[in-house]
Amino acid sequence: MAVNLPMELLRSFVAINETGSMVQATERVFVTQSALSLQMRRLEEIVRQPLFNRQGRRLRLAPAGEHLLSTARQILEMNDRVFSSLQGQALSGNIRIGFNQDFAETFLPGVLNDFVITHPLIQLQARVGGSQELLDALKAGQIDVVSCVRPETEPNNIKTTPMRWIGQHHLLERDVLPLALLEEPCLFRATALRLLEEARRPFRIVVETASLSVVRAAVQAGLAITCRNQLFIESGLMPVLPEVGLPALPRHGYALFTAEQPTPAALRLADLVRQSVSKLE
Repeated sequence: MAVNLPMELLRSFVAINETGSMVQATERVFVTQSALSLQMRRLEEIVRQPLFNRQGRRLRLAPAGEHLLSTARQILEMNDRVFSSLQGQALSGNIRIGFNQDFAETFLPGVLNDFVITHPLIQLQARVGGSQELLDALKAGQIDVVSCVRPETEPNNIKTTPMRWIGQHHLLERDVLPLALLEEPCLFRATALRLLEEARRPFRIVVETASLSVVRAAVQAGLAITCRNQLFIESGLMPVLPEVGLPALPRHGYALFTAEQPTPAALRLADLVRQSVSKLE
């Protein structure tokens, strides 16, 4: 019985060896470090041999890994050559994409990985930031494609989805509601604060940060509640709060923007992002 070596696992394996570490490899294959570790574990299960010798935090190729490396490069080269020939004139050039932290930690890594695999001549530069920061960069000609969250009325929205109150239920019993929020400007922050003030619900910001990971940690630790979306919930199995004692939240949009005169490669990437966003809950 033939056993197939998944192309994405081979590409990640080669990236680790060419960059020298899993941390640097994540920037090339656009998956998180934990996902990359799972990929290598799966590849070792398929070949039924250890590919790495782990020495503390360092990874060194085991004999089976050294044997696989040259073969993996040949397989990937052949795959990319065949795909490019089937496409006719292969897309090439440089694309600069910007996206929010929500997207960076969830579905976009897979989209970018697929794009790089199918368009190996493209050099992709990714930038993570706030929506307004990214849109300003797009206007200044510094980014080609932007995927971000916007108000429900934004014409460039691909789809809309509800905002959610997220956190431990016992925190609702406090007289002053503890909040964990991103720094300004942030659509979720502005919406939460405005609605709580309108509802005259006392609150205090106990965690204010530029990092979505810090917000997630504060919520998971039961220190505060926050206002985010389904992507945030799925990224950490977060508890969703019922809108009892809290103001009802509006919907927001997942939006996509491109430069005024996008290249064919940028249009292709924007199309892949659009397809993936349209499948989100």
